[in-house]
Formats: sequence, structure tokens, C-alpha cells
Amino acid sequence: MKLLVLPGDGIGPEITTAAVSVLRASNDKFGLGLSFDFDDVGFDSLKKYGTTLRQETLEKAKEYDGIVLGTQSHADYPKPAEGGRNVSAGFRIGLDLYANVRPARSRPFLPTNMSEGKSIDLVIMREATEGFYPDRNMTEGWGEVKTSPDMALSIRKITRHCSERIARRAFELAMQRNKKVTAIHKANSFHMTDGLFLEAVNEVAKDFPEVELDDLLVDASTAHLVRTPERFDVLVATNFYGDIISDLASELSGSLGLAGSMMASDHHCCAQAQHGSAPDIAGKDIANPTSMILSVAMLLEWMGQKHQRNDLTEAAKAISQAVDAALENPDTRTADLGGSMGCQAFTEAVLGQLTKG
Repeated sequence: MKLLVLPGDGIGPEITTAAVSVLRASNDKFGLGLSFDFDDVGFDSLKKYGTTLRQETLEKAKEYDGIVLGTQSHADYPKPAEGGRNVSAGFRIGLDLYANVRPARSRPFLPTNMSEGKSIDLVIMREATEGFYPDRNMTEGWGEVKTSPDMALSIRKITRHCSERIARRAFELAMQRNKKVTAIHKANSFHMTDGLFLEAVNEVAKDFPEVELDDLLVDASTAHLVRTPERFDVLVATNFYGDIISDLASELSGSLGLAGSMMASDHHCCAQAQHGSAPDIAGKDIANPTSMILSVAMLLEWMGQKHQRNDLTEAAKAISQAVDAALENPDTRTADLGGSMGCQAFTEAVLGQLTKG
């Protein structure tokens, strides 16, 4: 099983090094047959090749069983015409990684940002190939224009095809969990676009009679996430809404740094931490690698399901358990969680739990 590792910008190289160390240990323990190749994206690629994402890198990635993608400093890239290509968007469109899967769960041994006694355990299924994002709404060109110095327009695209397939993945996941899906929308304002999304979700729901379906306006969903997070199981949302509520859910659970994330199509999968590149702490060995480590665990689980390999799914479970065991000990937490461990030391703590478990 071949994995392509793309370290990226900011703390990306540090947290991907941590994640690969955990993958190598899992490979040794479970005999997974993993191999690793490395390439550049982001500023390293821009410096060497004049673009943050080469097309040949994207094409090469299609031949791998999985991808590990580090963080990127998109906001600091030059304009696309000057080589500043959005790396995440490039992969999502180029490999059709339409399902951005973002879990959020609280842990009884870690403080949360919720009211006392509240807990959260949900997964957000975010459609990632269309929506409000102008860099993925056109076959050619850009979905955002300035018609004058004082007027700007942006085009939003919602299709039945993309809405149906993300809804189906959400219902399939709910069947493995607590059999409830909540569709997030704003159909009272976006009658046609969110209306079409909601129509597609309701159509898919007919194939899953065991799953309870409800829907919430996106603004109401933020209130319910804060007030009654326990009501949610699987949430399905279009791109922009899913991006926002996943950050909220993860921060409520304790920290954005505690949340794994993956981008998947029916044929490819990419592990990617849910947070940003944090260039201000890059190279200081204080980054929390938890999100990236949990993301590669999600990648292994996806690969295990796709290839019907129990060893991969067992390795994924073992990694998640090792992370929780390391986090449960206050002495082995990173600084953002009130501890004193650096990125490398915390990774060693996870490895220790993994190898003894």
C-alpha cells in the first residue's frame, strides 16, 4: 500500500513527520505493507517549480492508495496567475474528493468549551467540490468577478449529483452510528440552491428508512451545537456551511487541534488536519500533532473498508486509542492543552502507547 506524503507549509512538516512516525510504527506492529513517497506542495514547491501545486504531482497522486497532506498557508500565496494555486482545492477537484469528513467528540478527561455536563460526538459530512467557493465552480475561469471597483459578484453552484452523493455517504455513516442525519441549509433564503440540496437529501433518505432525518437552518444549527450538542449524530452540509460548523463543533469539543479530517472520493482518500498552518509557531516544536495523527488513522480506516482489510481498520483503531491514552495523561499533553510537551515528545508518547497496546 503506497502513501504519498506532502508536508506543506508552516507546521505542516512537523505534524506530518509525527503522523508518518505513527504510521511507520503501525506498519511494523500490524504488518500493513505500507511504503512512503514524499513530494513538495506549497511554498517549497513554489520556490522550486514556480507553482504551489504542480499538475504532475496531482496526477501522480492518483496512483497512490492514500495521501497525507500537510497544512498550507493559502492566504499568503501569490495570485493563481503567479503560481499560488490552492492546494486543497486542487486535490478536491483533481481527485474528486467530494466528501470532507470531520468528526468532533469530547473526551471526559479533557476540558471542553461547552457548558458543564455537556458532551459532543458527531461527524460532519461536508460537500467539498462546489458551493460558495469560486475556485471550483467553473469548468474554466473563476466564479467571482468585480464588475466595477465598487461592485463584486460571486457565483454559487449546487448540483443534484453532488448533493445526492454526499447525502448518501452521510446516511451510510449514520447506519454505522446512531442512525440520525441532520441536513444543514438556508432554504428559507436560498430557495433554489439550498432548496435543491434539501430536495436531494430527502430523496436519498427514502433508501434509508431506519435513519431519522431532520433539518436545521445553518444559523439555528450553530445555536443548537452550543446549547444541545448531544442531539446531533451525522450532519450533512454544503461546502461553506460545513466548513464553518465543523470548526465550531471541534472547538466546542475542546480544541480544533483535537479533530481529525479526511477528504475522500469513491476511489481516493487524503488525510488532512482540520486546522491551519500556524506559521507563527512553525519550527518551534510546540505544534499539537493530534489532528494530523487522527487524520491518518481515518485514512487507514477508509483504506481498510475499501480493500476489506481488517488489519488496516485495526491499526486505525489502535492509533486513535493511543492518542486518547496519551491525552488522558496531563503530563503528556501539548502546551495548547495545558501541558508542557512539544510536538516530538507528544508523538513519542503516542508511539509508546501504540507499541505497548
